[in-house]
Amino acid sequence: MKAAVYDTYVPRKDGVTMHFDIVVPESVPFEKVVEYGKQFLASKGQAGQPLTARECRFCHVEEASPAMREAFEKQGYYIVEMEGCSV
Repeated sequence: MKAAVYDTYVPRKDGVTMHFDIVVPESVPFEKVVEYGKQFLASKGQAGQPLTARECRFCHVEEASPAMREAFEKQGYYIVEMEGCSV
């Protein structure tokens, strides 16, 4: 299964930048990617922060790992937390 990776940088409410990847099945439209990103932000207490094509950009396609496939089945997306995601 192919997965599309979206490189995402969102300013937290305290000004620190969150850097994370939103990973979805390759066929998922961008509007749904943004929706998933907003769900992730809400789970981190960052609801209402900007998340548009400016903050979230397509990066590449890769083979989905078993963990990604499991997350796709459960919630539709997988997040790779990189920087500033621990709130």
